[in-house]
Amino acid sequence: MKKRIVILGSGESGTGAALLAQHLGYDVFVSDKGPIKEQYKQELNVHGIAWEENQHSMDKILTASQVIKSPGIPEKSEVIKALREWGTEVFGEIEFAFRHAGKCQIVAITGSNGKTTTTELCYHLLKSAGMNVRKGGNVGNSFARMVLDDIVDKQVKDGSRIFVLEISSFQLDDTLDFKPKIAILLNITPDHLDRYDYSLEKYAASKFRITLNQGRGDKFIYNGFDPVIKSNFEHGIANREANGLKPKDIAIRKSFYKNGCIKIGKDLFDMQASQLKGSHNMFNAACALRASILLGADKERLAESLNTFSTPPHRLEKVAEINGVTWINDSKATNVDAVFYALQSMETPVVWIVGGQDKGNDYEVLKKLVKRKVNTIICMGLDNTKIIEAFKSLNKKMVETKSAEEAVQQASKYAKSGYTVLLSPACASFDLFKNYEDRGNQFKQAVKSLTINH
Repeated sequence: MKKRIVILGSGESGTGAALLAQHLGYDVFVSDKGPIKEQYKQELNVHGIAWEENQHSMDKILTASQVIKSPGIPEKSEVIKALREWGTEVFGEIEFAFRHAGKCQIVAITGSNGKTTTTELCYHLLKSAGMNVRKGGNVGNSFARMVLDDIVDKQVKDGSRIFVLEISSFQLDDTLDFKPKIAILLNITPDHLDRYDYSLEKYAASKFRITLNQGRGDKFIYNGFDPVIKSNFEHGIANREANGLKPKDIAIRKSFYKNGCIKIGKDLFDMQASQLKGSHNMFNAACALRASILLGADKERLAESLNTFSTPPHRLEKVAEINGVTWINDSKATNVDAVFYALQSMETPVVWIVGGQDKGNDYEVLKKLVKRKVNTIICMGLDNTKIIEAFKSLNKKMVETKSAEEAVQQASKYAKSGYTVLLSPACASFDLFKNYEDRGNQFKQAVKSLTINH
């Protein structure tokens, strides 16, 4: 009799896990409390996988020997509490895929900010160096879908496969034995604290799970000047005791970048022709380079591929230059820390578009940068009160808007030749937009309309 496995959540990770589980011989059932996207319904139907949407039928769920949960489902949800009481083994798609990945090398990347850029860059570097690499996790394909592809193709048996995975704290919460060859922790700043009882310590402990199971021969690359990371090392949360063996810890510190070059050991990598800008992106690049070198990538090819990398959308993405004004889309900057780095990287006067659904932000850390670099503040949100209160003492010109189109129109009035208009919201997007991508895309469309009008 087939073992029964239930997948809670039917997004990319859930559907990938369902397809892998079916291939491995499980009796699979997918349950989603919300609606299932049409593309995933079709995939499940084509493979004959049973599913339900807009409900969790507990009589069907509690018959499972194992449950794979979406990272978006919190522990306090009724369905997870019931499964815990029942004694069912519950874990995430990353854990499930890892258990069936076979011989491979995994680079796992986490952090409050910079995960996607670092993941995309690491993949680009390794791919350009001719290595057998795929990327996924919290970006692009689910890990389970990629593992299934390798099993079906039967082509990668020698351990040469490299998976570069972006891993969120929610995904790490649902791991048990997950053990990457190289783990990268970029930074820890307050984010998603509502999921962690508003405790930065609990959030940090979640991030450190990326190295929990690592041992001898593994590498842990981390931000050596991040105060929260340093504090966790000092207070013991970061200790890994698996088998009494610890991975080699590699701290990247402030001396890694100088005179436009990244220094890795004795090697220098010129970043002056790269699309990556700002000290935070230099750090991201240093992590990606370090991981690539550890995996045996040719250094000359790495140096060449740094100049061919295109930054991901919505992350300090240059949209246009109109009448001497540069327009930049940084819609992914949904917290204060990300905006800090964005403003820090600006070299011309800034018209700053900010606002959205506040996440308990403390804007104090931005005041010095705003005073020095920002000419005009364009608020874009349903309620801009907190932003106005935070920066009114700086006596900057401030304008309230309620759409991307209006924000762009207002910004164009105040941006002179030689200025930069920076959309870097510091807030979630859900008051006016579907998500940060929708916000960024509407901003870009409004800028393009401005181009046509000019």
